[in-house]
Amino acid sequence: MPLPKSDPAAPDLRLTQIHEWLAALDTIPTLPATIRPASADASFRRYFRIDAADGRTLIVMDAPPPQEDVRPFIEIAGLFGAAGLSVPQILAQDVERGFLLLSDLGSTTYLQQLNNDNAHQLYMDAIDALVLLQTKSQPDVLPEYDRAFLLRELQIFPEWYLAKHLNVTLTEQQNADLNQVFDALLANNLAQPQVYVHRDYHSRNLMVLPSGNPGVLDFQGALFGPITYDLVSLLRDVYIQWEEAQVLDWAIRYWERAKRAGLPVNPNIDAFYRDFEFMGLQRHLKILGIFARLHHRDGKEAYLKDMPLVLEYVRKTALRYRELIPLVRLLDKLEAKTPQVGYTF
Repeated sequence: MPLPKSDPAAPDLRLTQIHEWLAALDTIPTLPATIRPASADASFRRYFRIDAADGRTLIVMDAPPPQEDVRPFIEIAGLFGAAGLSVPQILAQDVERGFLLLSDLGSTTYLQQLNNDNAHQLYMDAIDALVLLQTKSQPDVLPEYDRAFLLRELQIFPEWYLAKHLNVTLTEQQNADLNQVFDALLANNLAQPQVYVHRDYHSRNLMVLPSGNPGVLDFQGALFGPITYDLVSLLRDVYIQWEEAQVLDWAIRYWERAKRAGLPVNPNIDAFYRDFEFMGLQRHLKILGIFARLHHRDGKEAYLKDMPLVLEYVRKTALRYRELIPLVRLLDKLEAKTPQVGYTF
């Protein structure tokens, strides 16, 4: 059921607590009157920008317990920062109440800046940062992106996109067909080499910095998982689309850089691109379910406009591989679409 709408006239108790917390931070004087919204995301977290007494701007993260926990953010900020990524510095923290004071990586996201003239350089910068992170990967540091986790994500698609958004109940045969596709995806995903995975490495979470290295945000869900996950998040971004030939070019450039860096990517480019596509389909099915959930449960309608691009990614990928065709047939039937002509391997 939808979350209750907040009363605009009601006092913002969390913001009042933030003011009290900042006022008590003698080591980092801030100007409370300057606090203003910086951004929000699909979770319960909020971000505010505030001016410091020394002229800097800083970011306040408001992550209300029990829905949110700042400890993974703190841990992974240290891990990714040590790996050489540009991540926010944690200047002050109140773990119990869910407040962090962070350095400000600016207000220009990749999504805001990207155009045909600068896209290649920005994506190469993002790919270089990704390869750097992956070369620092160690097992048993982050939780595993294992089969159970990947399958739970896939199940968001039938639960929220099919059952809630399309209002359909699958037949026994349709369930079997969908599970067969899921099994094919998971077999591929789990066979891939494992590295640190940001899990949302895309244009809304990368910031344009003067150094050229992208600022990296929203990494608190990082896991140890398939090597193509972050690359497909970046290149088949659900908020911005590029021509297939351009995506292939960038994917090959990543593959070349990864091999030179000693990363265990598939040595065959065709097999590597298949890994990339199967990983992307797992992610995009999950995202369809998440966008439906954000709309129907949380009242966040803005994500509906991004669904057509995600569906386009799903259909184009599934049409290219014989074992994934049942997914296209299922979508054709449920959405009453005319089947498209594709090719399979």
